[in-house]
Order: sequence, then structure tokens, then C-alpha cells
Amino acid sequence: MTQPPKVGLFVTCLVDAMRPQIGFATIKLLEQAGCRVEVPRAQTCCGQPAGNSGDKRGAAALAKQVIAAFEGYDYLVAPSGSCVGQIRSYPSLMDDASWRRRAEDLAGKSFEILGFLYDVMGWQPQGVRLDASATYHDSCSGLRELGVEGQPRALLDGVDGLEMRPLKGANVCCGFGGTFCVKYPEISTAIVSEKSANIVETGAELLLAGDLGCLMNMAGRLHREGAKTRCFHTAEVLAGMADGPAIGEEA
Repeated sequence: MTQPPKVGLFVTCLVDAMRPQIGFATIKLLEQAGCRVEVPRAQTCCGQPAGNSGDKRGAAALAKQVIAAFEGYDYLVAPSGSCVGQIRSYPSLMDDASWRRRAEDLAGKSFEILGFLYDVMGWQPQGVRLDASATYHDSCSGLRELGVEGQPRALLDGVDGLEMRPLKGANVCCGFGGTFCVKYPEISTAIVSEKSANIVETGAELLLAGDLGCLMNMAGRLHREGAKTRCFHTAEVLAGMADGPAIGEEA
């Protein structure tokens, strides 16, 4: 009998600190898809902030920690396209040939959760219902680095009662961009303000996406503008865990 794939869950810093429910939803989905899931205790930051700031040495040091923690698994899966995009870039950080090979091996088996469920595991939601209208934002890293676009929409089509509404500029940046929003706050605010106007224009009750950084940025702007739109990670909806406080709401 073929053993089910052994998956190491890369939780991500934001999920761990701000929205652990996304991590639990990801585990639930992976187990439903037939995976054996472990959460390596030695994992740490993927190194993206250091990499974005030009600190190649610091990013490489963090990359080596992640490689050592996850290279024994069949797959690394994370509920964040931006973190997986960084992990797939690890070979470019390595000057040593041995570490470069290890980085390449990990990069080749690292996936964002929605793409992994659809493309690798062929999973579809069964018996999940959410009576609501929703719209979807494509995160830059997931879309442009990983090719995650149709997969989340195909998965959400399997949720009973969920009405998906098109979002104008769904593939346009929300303005977060990791350290971009810190370096260029005025530009970031202008971008997310345009994004929030497009979200409100849909009339959808929910905003869904696959990256918590994007969702926190948009949820914050929507709240400040008095919008009633509630924000969830797509994994929460697929796991039937979107019945509690939304991102940015008090528990």
C-alpha cells in the first residue's frame, strides 16, 4: 500500500502571531486530502523581510534553518504564496554548491496550500456550506511567482451556498508588499484605497484571499473606511471555519 504523502506545514510568521486559525484550517484541509501532516518545531521566518531589505547573508542564514527543518518531508506546504515564493528562491541565496542542491530540492517540493490541494492532491471540498456572497483578491506572489489563480476559484466553486462575485483589478497589488508598505506608506495607502473601493463596489459580504499579509492590509483599510466587508483566508472557508470573527475583528 502506498504511504500517504508526508507534509511539513510551514506556518508563517503572520499566521503564527496574528491568525493561528489559518494554520489549523490548513492542517484540516491537508488531512482531508489524505496527507500526513507535521509542524516542525525548528521552523522560523522564511527570510523574506531580510531578502527584501537587501540582507542576503541574513536571508541565507534563515533559509538554511528552513531547509534543515523541512528537507525530510515529501512536501513543504504553507498558507502563503509570498513565503513559498521566497523558499523557491533559496537556491539564488546559496554560494556553497552543497547548500544550493539542498535548496533546489526543497524549492521543488514547496507549495502554497490552494495550489497544492488542487494541482497536486486533486482535492475538492465535500459537504462544505457557506451562505454568503464573496469576492477574491489574487496576491502578487501567489499569482506571479507560483501561478495560483484558477485553483482557489475552482475550489471555492465546490462550497455550497457561496456566491462568487468578480472583483475589478483582482490581480492588482493591494499595496502591502511586505516591507514596501513601510518604505512607501503614501503609495501603499493610495493603492489599498483603490483596492478597497473596488471591493466595496462588488457588494460582496466577504473578501477572500490566500495570503494573510494582503488580507490584514485590506481589512484594515476597509474597517477605517467604515465598510462592512468581512475578510477570511480561503483556507478558512474551505475548512468550514469561517463562522467566527473575521480577520481584524475582535474575538
